[in-house]
Amino acid sequence: MTAELARTRFGKEVSPEEVKATLAAEVAKIVGPVAKPLVIDAALKPHVILVVGVNGTGKTTTIGKLARQFRAEGKTVMLAAGDTFRAAAVSQLKIWGERTGCPVIARDTGADAAGLAFDALEEARRQGVDILLIDTAGRLQNKAGLMEELRKIVRVIKKVDESAPHTTLLTLDATTGQNAHNQVEVFRDMVNVSGLILTKLDGSARGGVLVSLAERFKLPVHAIGIGEGVYDLRPFDADQFAKSLMGLPSQ
Repeated sequence: MTAELARTRFGKEVSPEEVKATLAAEVAKIVGPVAKPLVIDAALKPHVILVVGVNGTGKTTTIGKLARQFRAEGKTVMLAAGDTFRAAAVSQLKIWGERTGCPVIARDTGADAAGLAFDALEEARRQGVDILLIDTAGRLQNKAGLMEELRKIVRVIKKVDESAPHTTLLTLDATTGQNAHNQVEVFRDMVNVSGLILTKLDGSARGGVLVSLAERFKLPVHAIGIGEGVYDLRPFDADQFAKSLMGLPSQ
């Protein structure tokens, strides 16, 4: 970006606004190719979406928001409370289920997450549900255990449907900074991450790390979370993001 700025503006009188606009255009060029909507395959019953990420990045909330969005589009949705180690995650998902009118498959705290995912997929198929959203644990402190658990979930799901999970979303907290690179690498090693959702863009965080993530990993960025509310999930727009990052008005 600095090279481009030097090439086009060096040695000229430029205002701060011009610098910001030039930088915003460069950012938009970098993140533009990864701004892709999350596409649901209607031929799949259900389209299985596995949601992964470190605890605290907003996985469960993101699932709730996605469920609301899909329901608003007239699709039937089922939720699976696969973070079986945290009672709070299970009860939170049940609340989202009530809010969005989606059935939730849950088990007792400490139950086998892969077994739950298997049961949920069987049930979703039996009911002919359009989309199954599966929540997962994100305890990176115990990386080996988490890796085994996630891989087991994928293995077990494939016993029911060889092509599943059809989408694997990684939630990243916008306030994370450069550690987000490590998180993408770790989860990409564990499961085949197919897209990103950047959460918590509601505070002072502008999510600048997304620029380097886009350049390095080229994973689709499907949506951004801008708050706790049920409607606070927006499609990722490269131009708006770039302007916001540079503190420019988006219109």
